[in-house]
Amino acid sequence: MGYMTVETNSPTLLHLKRAPGIRSWSLLVGITSAGLAAAYYSSDSILWKLFYVAGCLFVALQNMEEWEEAMFDKTKKLIELKTISLYALLLTLWRRGQERIVLDLAQLCDVCVEEERVRYLGKGYHVMLRLAAGISYPLTQSATMGGRSDVEAVASLVKRFLGMDEMQRKQQEYEDYGEYDSTDSDNEAD
Repeated sequence: MGYMTVETNSPTLLHLKRAPGIRSWSLLVGITSAGLAAAYYSSDSILWKLFYVAGCLFVALQNMEEWEEAMFDKTKKLIELKTISLYALLLTLWRRGQERIVLDLAQLCDVCVEEERVRYLGKGYHVMLRLAAGISYPLTQSATMGGRSDVEAVASLVKRFLGMDEMQRKQQEYEDYGEYDSTDSDNEAD
């Protein structure tokens, strides 16, 4: 899957990962190469050359996507969302750069795909986790550009793992059965 890759898929644990894509690595190499070229071909002092390389590396790291993980653990009844930013790690000298959100699995009501407008690039998609308290968390911080099918595949995998498809189908059958009973009682009253 292009949106997230499956690391572990057992009956009690679903572990999904996402790493920076080819666009991020290409930007890192391209921008850093521009700094190296400016340093190599300039006749400035060594301090200016270091400034060119460091400045371009700084800009390149800002454009890097983050490493993201999502773990759905049925035994602990927890959802753990973890984000690791190389830029924040380097900027804070390894003191920060990891964000971790832990959610209660029992509070999860729905998993759906949401569309997001991305300026200049079009539409992006990501999986949203909707909780009973009315709060929604994205499965990943950055939306995936292009096709919606990869994101929908991850959403359906999460739903299948949690058994949400069966619960929604049973709830729909229950609601349909309730409507059927009410129409029968209305017909009998006439």
